[in-house]
Amino acid sequence: MLKHALIIALAGGLLAGCAQDGRISNTGAGAGIGALVGAGIGAAVAGNRGQGALIGAGIGALTGGAVGYYMDEQERQLREKMAGTGVEVERVGDSIRLIMPGGVTFRTGSSEIQPQFYSPLDQVAATLNQYPQSLIDIIGHTDNVGSDQMNQQLSERRASSVASYLMSRGVVPQRVNAYGMGETQPIADNNTDFGRQRNRRVEVLIRPYTG
Repeated sequence: MLKHALIIALAGGLLAGCAQDGRISNTGAGAGIGALVGAGIGAAVAGNRGQGALIGAGIGALTGGAVGYYMDEQERQLREKMAGTGVEVERVGDSIRLIMPGGVTFRTGSSEIQPQFYSPLDQVAATLNQYPQSLIDIIGHTDNVGSDQMNQQLSERRASSVASYLMSRGVVPQRVNAYGMGETQPIADNNTDFGRQRNRRVEVLIRPYTG
């Protein structure tokens, strides 16, 4: 239920919270839920990425040997575009993980994307639009400073902000699933400043859609 509520909120922000240039404001991030439900896309955005929803969005499944080549090309393009941005690109089997450090994407304690990060996110969106036969999970993470509840909520808001921005740049909502993990999945030592900085991040997991 928590994940469901989060995705409906972020998609509501997409419909009602976009500025004219497509950027997402904090004010709009949770607005427009009624419009979302009225448009009939709430279930799809909330993680219901079944065959019917994806076919309805014009997304076909990859098969056989096409998967590896498709993801190789997507990875190559993302590595080129993310060079020098601070975003790490990792290959995990047939999936691609983008690690976006919190210090690059957000101010401390904020879920509003920093203006200098719009350009890298535009590049990510352009690549995702070029390779539509992939599914996208956007996961927010925090360090362990503060309460569990505060960190959970912050991780959700940050994932929501990134997902909303990508959708505002044309990424089909049926491909997107976003949620927060709070402080539960550290990748570094929370006892050091460097470790906490590493743990404050948003990850974008790109997976091939194979039906």
